Amino acid sequence: MDKFRMMFQFLQSNQESFMNGICGIMALASAQLYSAFEFSCPCIPEYNYAYGIGLLVIPPIWFFLLGFVLNNNVSMLAEEWKRPTGKRVKDPTILRYMFVSITQRSLIAPMVWISVTLMDGKSFLCAFSVNLDIHQFGNSTLIEGMTEVEIVKLLAKIPCKNIFNQPEVISREAASRYIKCISQAFGWVFLLLMTLAAFMIRAIRPCFTQAAFLKTKYWSHYVDIERKLFDETCKEHAKTFAKVCIQQYFESISGDMRSFHKHRSSKDDSDDDDDDKKKSDEDKLLGIHDQDDMNKVLWNWHTCKPPLALRKEQPDGESHEGLIPNGDIHGVSGGPNGYANGHAPDLPKREWAVYYSKV
Repeated sequence: MDKFRMMFQFLQSNQESFMNGICGIMALASAQLYSAFEFSCPCIPEYNYAYGIGLLVIPPIWFFLLGFVLNNNVSMLAEEWKRPTGKRVKDPTILRYMFVSITQRSLIAPMVWISVTLMDGKSFLCAFSVNLDIHQFGNSTLIEGMTEVEIVKLLAKIPCKNIFNQPEVISREAASRYIKCISQAFGWVFLLLMTLAAFMIRAIRPCFTQAAFLKTKYWSHYVDIERKLFDETCKEHAKTFAKVCIQQYFESISGDMRSFHKHRSSKDDSDDDDDDKKKSDEDKLLGIHDQDDMNKVLWNWHTCKPPLALRKEQPDGESHEGLIPNGDIHGVSGGPNGYANGHAPDLPKREWAVYYSKV
């Protein structure tokens, strides 16, 4: 059980890398399944293009949406976007950074699918076989006696080895190799463009806007960590709340036993242990002991989150010596500014630590 808990904590702490790996593995597995099964091109001029392009485009769109569904940060992005402003101003750059980060991870699987499909070349062959120049691979003598419709139907049958019945008119093997070579060339070009785009996004962008990039990255991490800590605090409070409720329930239905424990000898240390446990539970409840109060806390957290300004308040009861009353500003020891001898005394300074953000 400890090993599974450690593994879960590791995956939770490395959620982004884990999600990237999951998306890549899903794309590779799906592409492998696609290659394992027999390719069923319709070999009909009206449907070849739609079938081939559909296999090249529709699965990447599904993988892209699946990447958004499996990413837990989508709910955090939607919550931050739709929350009331309250005491925190929403920063569009933070939302944009979070959306771009989620989108980048969701694009891994579609990129892998498109690359593997182009490298395989079957869908590309099915889609563009009718656009092949038949005179480059066919017998010119036999082609001249065929109509345009017959030529298109013959080209549409090139992806289908079992139903291609005119090898003397056109070399199917040569035509297939030619189209697959073009498909693989497009695949390598696609990989090169995606790699260059990833390099431009991840390496060059921070060089031009380093300060803004660091600020945006920091506060996006803050929003994520704050949400996780709030969830953990709510879970801990709910656990303690349930524990205290159950304890009070059992104590209420066992009044005789409770009275007996109250009149025990002071030599028994269990009373001290119970007091310590109750004190610990009280600390975990954070002063919230009622359902309505907890609902109010949750509602206020959603509608008006606290401002991002941390400060250390001055202790109560601290005296301000040296200040002259307003009615004695012209006394012997008073000055025109209300202080003794016209100078402010050396008062202890307050310590403030204030952090501002536009999140």
